[in-house]
Amino acid sequence: MPRVLLLLPAAGYRNEDFLAAAQKLGAEVITAADYCHRLAPLMGMSPIFSLPFDQPEIAVEQALAALGRRVDAVLAVDDHGLELAALLRQKLGLPGNPLHAVRTTRDKLAFRRLLTTHGFNCPHFQAPISEADALALAPSLDYPVVVKARRLSASRGVIRAKDAASFAQAVGQVHRIQAVADRDATQLGLIVEAFIPGREYALEGLLENGALRVLALFDKPDPLDGPYFEETIYITPSRLPTDTQAAIAAEVQRACALAGLTGGPLHAEMRVNDQGVWLLEVAARSIGGLCGRVLDQRLGLSLEELILRHALNMPLPMSANSDASGVMMIPIPERGVFDGATGLMAARAVVGVSDIRITAQPGQMVAPPPEGEGYLGFIFSRAAGPEAAEAALRAAHAKLAFDIKAALPVTRACAQ
Repeated sequence: MPRVLLLLPAAGYRNEDFLAAAQKLGAEVITAADYCHRLAPLMGMSPIFSLPFDQPEIAVEQALAALGRRVDAVLAVDDHGLELAALLRQKLGLPGNPLHAVRTTRDKLAFRRLLTTHGFNCPHFQAPISEADALALAPSLDYPVVVKARRLSASRGVIRAKDAASFAQAVGQVHRIQAVADRDATQLGLIVEAFIPGREYALEGLLENGALRVLALFDKPDPLDGPYFEETIYITPSRLPTDTQAAIAAEVQRACALAGLTGGPLHAEMRVNDQGVWLLEVAARSIGGLCGRVLDQRLGLSLEELILRHALNMPLPMSANSDASGVMMIPIPERGVFDGATGLMAARAVVGVSDIRITAQPGQMVAPPPEGEGYLGFIFSRAAGPEAAEAALRAAHAKLAFDIKAALPVTRACAQ
């Protein structure tokens, strides 16, 4: 029986999907979570041990001491565990992406430097260390610009500024978000870069011995022009011309090779305009949330099973399906306490809608980007073509209503 260590985020959407895939494959699972042990009973999780994912050098020794017998694979479910997973694989002599490659692609500054060095399309960027250093840039900037935290994901800590006044507000806000979310915030500083016009797309892939297999290219039909960048709809197959799709895949492949990524799931985001393809990120992980479920029919198996099969060196049986599919990450309209959703029956009755999952729980604090990083839930569609798949998502969303009540400021429940 193969044995796999799964590094699970405490509030991860996909924990159950990975565990179900492992059970289907007959794999023994050892789980570790990045959560406060005092809250474990409330979360309904029973991992073997908890680890500080944001301190990988410390966590790796704790993990090795707790593992006992050898494992055949180490997988991180999302960004938080990627560096720890790379360190563990290195210590255990397992194949996978090396630590330097994971760090390069997780860090927006390191990734921007890589793109610039190797001649990719890349916006002009600066990396002020302190808030004061960032504010000093205001008079010299060519607006609009985008202010970013260096290692956060899901549009958290990303704000577009149109002038000096909004830039000052954005710097202060992103600085505060990063200070709460990243242990190393003081040393990291911020990224300030020119805004890239154009439409956004996302590529989901699998690296096999360094070679990219494209699983799907997603259109993001809603314009993402800021000031915040909350993602909503993904549709596949893409409606881009085939030569543009090939150019995207080629740029992603080249970036992976230069960064040193060699194997496993791959999620890339990019913008496309008249000047070509502009990579926003290349991440050594799969798509977030429950969005991977949109590929079940297309792949003939779940994305989580595919990832586990690859990690455990099992055959990768995949079937191609020509139907279009889509997912809407249901946006959070305002910060507050989620109290419930109505209109689900009518939304599920929309032609083309294949499933709706409300993942927010009553009493849960929710917030849109740039502070928040989650969603109220997910709507899935399947149709004969991309336009119909997109229309079904929009029609279903229009039938839903959400009750969100005002709340006091959030405080951290537990420090690691």
